[in-house]
Amino acid sequence: MIKLSRYLKPYLGVLFITLALLFVQAISDLNLPNYMSDIVNVGIQQNGIEHATPEAISEDGYALMTTFMTPADRQTVANNYLLMRPGDTTNPDYEATLEKFPALKTASLYVLTDPSAQTFATLDPIFGTATWTFINTMRSLDASGADASATESATDLDFTQIYQALPMLTQLPPATFDAAREQAAQTPESMQIQTAVQFTKQFYTELGVDVGAMQTFYILKIGAMMLLLSLISISAAIAVGFFSARTAAGVSQSLRRDIFRKVQGFSNTEFDQFSTASLITRNTNDVTQIQTLLIMGIRILCYSPILATGGIIMALRRTTSMGWIIVVAVLAILMIIGVVFAIAMPRFKLIQKLLDKLNLVTRESLTGLMVVRAFGNQKFEENRFDAVNQDTTANNLFVNRVMVFMMPTMMFIMNGVTLLVVWVGTSQIADSAMQVGDMMAFMQYTMQIIFSFLMMSMMFIMIPRAAVSGDRIQEVLAVKPSIIDPVTPKKMPMKAQTTLEFDHVYFRYEGAEEDVLSDISFVAKPGQTTAFIGSTGSGKSTLINLIPRFFDVSSGTVKIDGLDIREVTQHDLREKIGYIPQKGVLFSGTVASNLKYGDQNADAADLLIAATVAQASDFIDSSPDGFEREIAQGGSNVSGGQKQRLSIARALVRKPDIYIFDDSFSALDYKTDVALRRALKEYTGNSTVLIVAQRINTIMHAQQIIVLDHGRVVGKGTHHELLKTCTTYQEIASSQLSEEELNR
Repeated sequence: MIKLSRYLKPYLGVLFITLALLFVQAISDLNLPNYMSDIVNVGIQQNGIEHATPEAISEDGYALMTTFMTPADRQTVANNYLLMRPGDTTNPDYEATLEKFPALKTASLYVLTDPSAQTFATLDPIFGTATWTFINTMRSLDASGADASATESATDLDFTQIYQALPMLTQLPPATFDAAREQAAQTPESMQIQTAVQFTKQFYTELGVDVGAMQTFYILKIGAMMLLLSLISISAAIAVGFFSARTAAGVSQSLRRDIFRKVQGFSNTEFDQFSTASLITRNTNDVTQIQTLLIMGIRILCYSPILATGGIIMALRRTTSMGWIIVVAVLAILMIIGVVFAIAMPRFKLIQKLLDKLNLVTRESLTGLMVVRAFGNQKFEENRFDAVNQDTTANNLFVNRVMVFMMPTMMFIMNGVTLLVVWVGTSQIADSAMQVGDMMAFMQYTMQIIFSFLMMSMMFIMIPRAAVSGDRIQEVLAVKPSIIDPVTPKKMPMKAQTTLEFDHVYFRYEGAEEDVLSDISFVAKPGQTTAFIGSTGSGKSTLINLIPRFFDVSSGTVKIDGLDIREVTQHDLREKIGYIPQKGVLFSGTVASNLKYGDQNADAADLLIAATVAQASDFIDSSPDGFEREIAQGGSNVSGGQKQRLSIARALVRKPDIYIFDDSFSALDYKTDVALRRALKEYTGNSTVLIVAQRINTIMHAQQIIVLDHGRVVGKGTHHELLKTCTTYQEIASSQLSEEELNR
């Protein structure tokens, strides 16, 4: 699986862009709970007032707040406020301040000189501490019998009465303020500031500010930010989907291309390692598994860790007191993932093997459908298919049951964690240790973390199956073909006449204990026909397959014009050969496209001549479409004889130097056979012709007949010479020819 990562190299730039987009999406999603918390904490609970520090405050309010500050804090506040009087038009900020705070028209106000984030960060804790110092002071006075109104909530305080009591408060001993300030220090800073904001609201109301409009504006502003972040997140997600799909499609395209090219270079030795059904599955379903993993992996496997890590950081920034809830939830999820992984992993490894078997049975049944029907074994094939189908179904059902179990378990954990957060969070809110918005944000982050692990768990389930598919693909790509081109190939001699020579050739199939061909030597001359005959299994087709290098000789050499065929490229070698296999193979398309398979540049005249020589023109002309007649897949809509004649015509279109007929006349009747051989003799001219045949009549006029028996040459000569000198040939001839024909 890892070895296939090289296919991602062309897409590294796209992957970096995608990763950046995933960070953008994660940052957008992670900030949404923050803004939601702000709407609750600031927009609702604080009426849209963001800071405890008032931007403007009346003289009485300023005197009240500074009374409960330390001298150092009082000086800091004094350095940041300016007393602005009614009608002070010399101040450039007067008009703007008057518009914002109408009370300036009749009363002097202390105005914040620099309402920046840094100023608020400095002054907010000061006003928060002063507010709680005031509250604690009033509580201590209330316990001593002071006015009960002083202990009312900050939202219900009557500042008119407080201002009247201000001279009395300033006369209190410093020890009273110190004790109240120590109590204030025990209150969380967030709660101090939230309470101070309520004082600021009262100050703004006193100055004629429309607090309701301020609250509405703040909620709309934060809502617009949340909408913008959502749009950014959606846009990033769409872009990530596009890039991931493009990357996955590109990688799968390259994989299919390389698998196909690799298989194209397989010799028969490599084909013995893989079944055809398995190669089809590897180039389709297995590649699809990799493609699906890449699409989902880029979008989820990369995104989930970013979201989970960011969620943990953001949640702990809100509060660390409930961090243990996240730990418990994550451990529970990991435990479930581990159990599911251990149970499902072995079954995932079986899926692709079962698909191979299912495809194999299906392919065999469809390919051999005529044989199945002829022997009345439809029921047997149905049972064979049903057995494999049931195994595949049972395996898939088991895996699906495991997956079905996981989802409700994850939902149970998610809902349980939600209840736990609410239960613990409400207790902390009651103790003034947390704000409602912070609890809601923590809950959202917890859900994001759990959802991230849930998505990762789904990927961990996909990864094993894709890993198996990747290994199966790599098995094909890692195969080193036994037949390869030389590092420094030689050029094939360009001669009008070509001589083929076998020089003490031996051949043994890989893994076999005995040679199939032993000490084969002969010379096939141009302008002559060399024929091979022998009993079934004598090695005729194996010998022929050595010429185009479908196999390589075990020892000895095969030469063309004195050059070892292993010293030239396979392409150059096969350019000189016209090969007609024992079983005619046609491709879906037309008659013309099949004939042009021999030479794509052939014109209509070349096709007509080749078809005429191959005795195929009659049935081609019998169709209204002629050479445009459609050929079904595998040539299933033409007879065996027609298929062989079209295969011969395809080789004739190529006009090669060497013709190889591997028992290519077996499906022809005697009359067509004679006519075809007569036409071939004129057409092939000075070409070297090799014919493998079972019938004596097909080869009896050949200039050289080679008789094979158990992989050895037992006779060599003309028909009449072999009748006199070769016992094996005599036996074959006597079984096929009459006494009169033998003596002719």
